[in-house]
Amino acid sequence: MEFFLAYLVPILTSTVYMATPLIFASIGGAFSVRGGVMALGLESMMMCGAFCAVLGSYYTSSWAFGLLCGILGGMLIALFHAILSVRYRMNQVISGIGLNLLATAATTLLMQVIWKNKGTSELVVSIDKTIGGPIPILSGQSFNFFVMVAVAVLSWIVLFRTRYGLRLRMVGEQPKAASAVGLKVHGLKYSGVLICGALAGYGGAFLSLDQLNMFVRGMTAGRGYIAVAIAILGRYNPGHIVPFALLFGFCDALQIYLQGQGVSAQLIQMLPYLMTLIVLAVGVKHIQPPAGVGKHETD
Repeated sequence: MEFFLAYLVPILTSTVYMATPLIFASIGGAFSVRGGVMALGLESMMMCGAFCAVLGSYYTSSWAFGLLCGILGGMLIALFHAILSVRYRMNQVISGIGLNLLATAATTLLMQVIWKNKGTSELVVSIDKTIGGPIPILSGQSFNFFVMVAVAVLSWIVLFRTRYGLRLRMVGEQPKAASAVGLKVHGLKYSGVLICGALAGYGGAFLSLDQLNMFVRGMTAGRGYIAVAIAILGRYNPGHIVPFALLFGFCDALQIYLQGQGVSAQLIQMLPYLMTLIVLAVGVKHIQPPAGVGKHETD
């Protein structure tokens, strides 16, 4: 029991904490891909969400307004991605990677303009971790834990038990057939990408307002790409995404614990990314995305 309380509980608590932003972003990616648009821009949506959340909290001294700004920031980048990918039919890989690079440069520039610092923002109001209660693993969580659970459940219901979800999946599988039966293909694609941006922006806001109380240059640190991998491994199904996100959250929590035990930080920090490569190499072989990803109703 002492071993459980001393070692396992802190690691499991950190696992849930580290997995939460990945779950938000990965489920968002599932909505985008189910609508036929690649989600390689998740990194930029999370980055912009994290930055806008700090900006909103900085000017209003309200973490709630900061969260709203984070969601809107993610949706803004998602809108750009949708316009480029759907309206102008740009290659979706180029659009996503280009926006990732743009978000890193833009947030660095704006930090210099607003806070006269290219590395970090000023401290802002952060989210209190007030759950507590008899369950040890929840003691270090904020209300965002319950938001994450609700998002996972509602997303599965929306995608697989509603008319909207059926239409979105049809657009992602056969956009030409969807257009032939009268569905508004462009509108559905836009909605999927915007939902993706909202959830990824929330995940980014979680990083800057819940895990920290500032914005740090490049603070997403590749989590957007890990979220893409999780969405693939979870077959774009929220019910499958959550356990894979917890696996990657465990790797993140474990590397933090091992650093505290004196293990080389540079070596241990590779753990989540090494796990990404291994799992993708082994598990992605038989996973197929929706047939209409990257296609349009006239293709």
